[in-house]
Amino acid sequence: MSATSAISQIRASFPEQGFFAEKEWVLSPEAFALDTATVTLIRNLGPALRAFQRACNRLYFDETYPWVAKLLDQGKPQRVTDLGRNPRWHEDLPRVLRPDLVLTETGVTISELDSLPGGIGLTAWLNETYAALDQDVIGGATGMIEAFAAAFPSEDILISRESGDYLPEMSWLAERLGRRALRPWEVQPYELNGAAIYRFFELFDLANVENADVMLRMAERGELRFTPPIKACLEEKLWLALFWSPALVDYWSSALSAEHLTLLQQCIPMGWVVDPVPLPPFAVWPKLEIQSWHEMKAFGGKQRQLVLKISGFSERGWGSRGVFIGHDLSQEQWGTAIDEALASFPTNPFVLQEFHRARVVTHPAWDEDKQATRAMQSRVRLCPYYFATSEEDNDPALGGVLATVCPADKKILHGMRDAMMLPCVAR
Repeated sequence: MSATSAISQIRASFPEQGFFAEKEWVLSPEAFALDTATVTLIRNLGPALRAFQRACNRLYFDETYPWVAKLLDQGKPQRVTDLGRNPRWHEDLPRVLRPDLVLTETGVTISELDSLPGGIGLTAWLNETYAALDQDVIGGATGMIEAFAAAFPSEDILISRESGDYLPEMSWLAERLGRRALRPWEVQPYELNGAAIYRFFELFDLANVENADVMLRMAERGELRFTPPIKACLEEKLWLALFWSPALVDYWSSALSAEHLTLLQQCIPMGWVVDPVPLPPFAVWPKLEIQSWHEMKAFGGKQRQLVLKISGFSERGWGSRGVFIGHDLSQEQWGTAIDEALASFPTNPFVLQEFHRARVVTHPAWDEDKQATRAMQSRVRLCPYYFATSEEDNDPALGGVLATVCPADKKILHGMRDAMMLPCVAR
């Protein structure tokens, strides 16, 4: 099939309402191809990340390490932390997990773990659409839909105003599943008695979710079931830094198999919790070899191959907001970002991670003006979607992989007007 015919077919299958409110992206006639080694790594990451997720949940409740829960709870309303400790969903885990993987020269590096991800409906549509072009997409034409249905066999989808950008794709997904896409302001809580609800809203935004308090009290009484569970502790980037904490080496070694531990060490970038606590004169932050975070302000460009990120319980904790890339800032701007992170610690902790540069690849992009493809120098973020069918499921299904193919001059890789959004195929 020619590129022109493929683009025409893609456009013809696009839903009238689009997938993201007022957002566009560059089209391509070809899915993004991954080599065998990368596909194998992604498939192996599913069980490893599920084991990590389970270990994080146990660690939060482990009284041997009380400082972990204290760190994860700080800055959160007491109501939110109380909900997270409710015995009714003590062992519950999110059933969908999406890591953000930066495609590097040596493999992939995990920049984030998301248990309430956008892009599920979009990736399902992309898989269907490119499979219809006879492209062998990972997960197959219906893999995303089937995996979501198996993980959430009866759940309707509740979408908050704050998550409104994703309403079109979640409505499309609900329609394909024969479910309802509910708005909190349009539904009476009593109508949900006995229901199972896939919540598509962040817990930091509870105060702005209509009828949230009534619905949460229903959940506490067992009259309504939410998934993912109401556990703000599991929605923090802090876990990626805690994975490297010297104080937790023994815990991770005992909680994870040797195979999973090795794979996660390979993929999770070195990270630190930006805690302003003074260190003793004889101590330094591991690998950074600094005694105070303020020393980091004097780092030169090469030393600033670092990323500061707000951890999660904040309106700036998603969509690449609250992210500062050290070598992309002036020294003055970097110093200001460090000061912000230190001041924010009591309410919204930041994490610091090593920056792993995405490798440059070439992929054909559709040029609307020339009505032809052009070779686009790109850097790529991969988002595999894993779906678990139960709390005991340790081998979640890989429904599909979304590639965000950004222009090579971009350092923060996310959906943007100049990027391509594509399903992946195995080369």
